[in-house]
Amino acid sequence: MLVMAVSKRLETAINAVEVRLRVRLWRNKGSVIALVPTMGALHAGHLALIDAARVKADKVVVSIFVNPAQFAPHEDFTRYPRDLTRDTASLEQHGGADLIYAPEVEAVYPAGFATHVSVEGPARGLETDFRPHFFGGVATVLTKLFLQCAPDLVAFGEKDYQQLLVVKRLVQDLDLGITVMGVPTVREPDGLALSSRNAYLSAEQRAVAASLNRVLRATADSAKSGVSIPQAEAEGAAQLINAGFDRVDYVAVRDAETLEQIREIARPARVLAAARIGNVRLIDNMAV
Repeated sequence: MLVMAVSKRLETAINAVEVRLRVRLWRNKGSVIALVPTMGALHAGHLALIDAARVKADKVVVSIFVNPAQFAPHEDFTRYPRDLTRDTASLEQHGGADLIYAPEVEAVYPAGFATHVSVEGPARGLETDFRPHFFGGVATVLTKLFLQCAPDLVAFGEKDYQQLLVVKRLVQDLDLGITVMGVPTVREPDGLALSSRNAYLSAEQRAVAASLNRVLRATADSAKSGVSIPQAEAEGAAQLINAGFDRVDYVAVRDAETLEQIREIARPARVLAAARIGNVRLIDNMAV
């Protein structure tokens, strides 16, 4: 007999067998099932994903797994915030989830694991130029989560816009039959996109970080006004440095559906940026 860890109100599955058992019981009753994949350190942005999923689904699974495959050796995997007790309490208080799926690394990547999922298309460029390992790690773990949780729909935030398009391509190309929902970015009152990494910012860095959203807006306005795309991008990067960012990886105006480079604003576009303050790397984007 399978035994799941149980909180006061929420069950927590810790391996594929447990999560499949619960999902199968729901599906036998005709339930529509949603998955909200997270790496924990839950905040209001994650709760917004759950709310969006709940509108479309009868049951919502929230996965909590810090995926080592999407971190390079020099990145912050070991210090990435982990507090399952806090996250469980947050989900219980919010009330929108029906099951937590929180496997250990060994349950996801057992000894001898040798399969890697690679997505091209929207995965080329931007983040891949600076984190070439990233989307392969994301695609691999999401493929496993999708197979294990068998959701009808999944919810992802638009803050990670390139990732959202990569997930859509993954689902479409592999005929997974899952609806991918993009949920608008949740922001602080000053415009900073909510992110688990915001907790790493000092008070001074936090003030600088707020300028990222303003520069994105200014870049979008410049591109729409007829300023050449390269000039708008260069001006945006310079504005971030002047605001106090230590390094700008990119400010890029791209086609909103493919992320291909464009010469003018002739169809929906997106301005995307990644920049560092100290050791903290922030990403954001905005419709043009």
